[in-house]
Amino acid sequence: MAPAPPPPPICLPFTGKKPRRRLSFSSAQPGGSPYTSSSYSGSGSFTASQLSRHQSYSSQGTVPVKRGVEPTRDIDALTFYSDSEKYDDIPTDTLPTLPSGKGKKDKPKLVRSNTMTGTKKSKWGYGWGIGKKNKEKEAEAEREAAEKAPSISSGTNLPMYESPRVMPVRSNTKTTQMSKMTGMTAMTGTTAQTLARSNTRDTQNTMQSHHSKASRSTQNTQNTQNSQNSRRPSQRSHHSSHSKVLPMRPRFEAADSSSTLVGSALERKINPEESVTELVDTTDRLNELRALMMKEKEPLQFYIVPTEDAHGSEYVSQSDQRRKFITGFTGSAGQAIITMDAAFLITDSRYWIQAQQQLDSNWTLVRAGGPGNPKDWIEWLVEHPQITNSRIGIDGRMISYEKATLVNSKLASRGTKLVYPIQNLVDIVWKEKPAKSREPVFLHPIEFTGEHASSKLARLRDWIRSQPPDVSQYSRSQEPSSSKINIATLITSLDAIAWLLNMRGSDIPFNPLFHAYLFVGLDRAVLFLEEPKANEEVKGYLQSIGVERRNYTEIWAFLRNREWNSQGKIIISPQTSYTISLVLTHFRCTVLPSYVEHMMAVKNEVELEGLRRAYLRDGVCYVRFLAWLEDKINQGYDVTEWEAAHRLTEFRRKAKHFMGLAYENISASGPNAALPHYSPKKYETDMIARNAPYLNDSGGQYLDGTCDTTRTVHFGRPDPDQCEAYTRVLQGHIAIDSAVFPEGTSGHQLDVLARRALWKDGLNYLHGTGHGFGSYLTVHEGPQGFSSNVALVPGHVVTNEPGFYNAGKWGMRIESALIVRRCKTRGNFNGDIWLGFERLTCVPIQTRMVKESMLTKEEKQWLKDHNARCYDTLMPYLKDDKRAANWLRRESQRQIGLANPAPGGLTVDWG
Repeated sequence: MAPAPPPPPICLPFTGKKPRRRLSFSSAQPGGSPYTSSSYSGSGSFTASQLSRHQSYSSQGTVPVKRGVEPTRDIDALTFYSDSEKYDDIPTDTLPTLPSGKGKKDKPKLVRSNTMTGTKKSKWGYGWGIGKKNKEKEAEAEREAAEKAPSISSGTNLPMYESPRVMPVRSNTKTTQMSKMTGMTAMTGTTAQTLARSNTRDTQNTMQSHHSKASRSTQNTQNTQNSQNSRRPSQRSHHSSHSKVLPMRPRFEAADSSSTLVGSALERKINPEESVTELVDTTDRLNELRALMMKEKEPLQFYIVPTEDAHGSEYVSQSDQRRKFITGFTGSAGQAIITMDAAFLITDSRYWIQAQQQLDSNWTLVRAGGPGNPKDWIEWLVEHPQITNSRIGIDGRMISYEKATLVNSKLASRGTKLVYPIQNLVDIVWKEKPAKSREPVFLHPIEFTGEHASSKLARLRDWIRSQPPDVSQYSRSQEPSSSKINIATLITSLDAIAWLLNMRGSDIPFNPLFHAYLFVGLDRAVLFLEEPKANEEVKGYLQSIGVERRNYTEIWAFLRNREWNSQGKIIISPQTSYTISLVLTHFRCTVLPSYVEHMMAVKNEVELEGLRRAYLRDGVCYVRFLAWLEDKINQGYDVTEWEAAHRLTEFRRKAKHFMGLAYENISASGPNAALPHYSPKKYETDMIARNAPYLNDSGGQYLDGTCDTTRTVHFGRPDPDQCEAYTRVLQGHIAIDSAVFPEGTSGHQLDVLARRALWKDGLNYLHGTGHGFGSYLTVHEGPQGFSSNVALVPGHVVTNEPGFYNAGKWGMRIESALIVRRCKTRGNFNGDIWLGFERLTCVPIQTRMVKESMLTKEEKQWLKDHNARCYDTLMPYLKDDKRAANWLRRESQRQIGLANPAPGGLTVDWG
């Protein structure tokens, strides 16, 4: 019998002597203040300065220093390299398919890997998982880098790590290093808050340390104080009984690398298109609005300000953000209702905490769907005690026919009704309202749409002809009159217009849409679009498909004058604005579900192929990002949520067909991850914690598809509660992904599969399990979804995103995109009616938080197969990016869960 193999080496991460590092915006002078009069002022303006590493003090110096001699400050080149990004041209033979694994030498083997750091084992007593060479070689490399004057051929420097204006505070964090509290004195001369980390753990159980106004606190320090231009001997530490002069840490400066930064990345980072969120005083705005309510011919007792625009859009342009203006609340959902003596914001659970932070004292938050609360604003309004015999004002363009009809029917018995002032009252109060966008529209090529606009229009006209005339069942007439026959449809939904005409625009944030109305008759089509938006190419294209163009505002005269010149009825959808239905009157319109919405929801093969390619490219970017983030955190850097989101966007910018983000980045750590729609701002962001899950929900807009991906990862050792919750979420994710169901099954019927595992432990989530999405359109699209009763059919695409949120502590979500496909079953009962899902998303699922004992055999195999598939699919595009390739290989090989603690509580992670 061969002898047993030797035990693996024990990695003791807490024995490292290398201090933690933090990337921040600092002055170039040694010991200088990170904020100076030139770099920061009370007015909130910033000037780029050099990126530097702050000095740190340690009882065991990292650089030998002679007493009385100023230490040398070596330059530590900061590089974010990924060698090459050449993965634009994707060969057709490498599209995502489930690999068989036969005959492949590079097939990953499942072995226990280093789950603490995800890196090679470090030498005994040097760092934790950093795996670098000895200090002398590192110092020599730093000096060589200092002698070279780094520059970028394009003339654009790397983005500099800039400290947020309102600095985040990390509290009670766990890392593999253990320290006692470090503190920081307030900086003078500026109003900026300083970054402080409290109650952290570090290798050196250090005593409390302080820096003066010109410095910031660092990890691995003694109890020291540092003046602006001089250093003083440190106080006694735990390790030494003698005071000694401590060396400075070398500065960081930008290095000659632009592998993850393209175009004006530096400018985007220093000057992001965002501002500091401030609490808005709405007193004057509300007083003006109430005065206008009283000036109405018959005074209003209530006034409703919806989030939506005249087209019912989820995201609206700046000129349509009326609810944001009147409330100060920036969330994407919610209704404002103003009375003469109060103001209310009604929003769902996604935005309760955000709304409470952003609303001033004039507003009362109504938590829709909460215990004992109404489910929505309509229910709240109907149950309001002062609603009897009241007049409720609202802009009729901003409420749909469906909702207005419902509200009026509920209020009729109370002697109350909706009224529609001629002018929007918020627009009168909003003196500096932005102008409407005049960005030009552009054509979306057939290579991405798979069908000509003329073909789509023909299909729509066939549907109009097929609709029965609007004849009462009590009518005695045998033949319907011409006035009862449906002859046209009016489309008001912006994504439906863009899809139908194969055109895109830039009027709505994150959505390639443009403001327009579209009238489609049996022999005529009219697009109501502003003149400046249509260039000669667009005008010629519209003429070629038989669509005439008129100005956007001419829609109202067109409807009032019945300029279609024939008798008959116009079909509108329930989501059409109520004002349009009033102009047409019920004698001239028929309300039916939108047929275009159903057309665009069923993707053709070209669109599906485009989505596969888009998700493949997006997966490559996501893997590069996760590899970068883990690498920086394992090296001891502090990375903010905003910086992580910014870096992922920069990776995506280099991808082929990238057109922007599909929605605002959700990059959240710790308590922020418990907010399903939290989005960090540059000056209002936290550090990514090592003792809590980090959640990233983001996606790119590509010419061939819209992406939406969420992954939750952990950079330390998760606690049992986190592991159990994450495993339950993963089980729900797997249950949806592997579901097989017959035709006629709706997403709502499958929704319980995603929640079943969570329900077992009394856990749940309040948002939907998934939604449809577009092909270079909106991220929320179509009638299908796991909250919808619409039957799923082949060609539908839907997201699968169960989650769990531990309020005030942490949150987690796993999201992948799916295509509804026909599948073969063994029994094939009742014929070829069985459906299942094809997974589009190709990003590994981290196994560190998975509790293996909770998974079934099938669930374990699903997880291993998914990560192996990601390896086989993505590796060809990462061969010249060593960091990302190593990360992907490690994640695909990593076994499920963490190694159990050794005797005595020693935790060992396998490399």
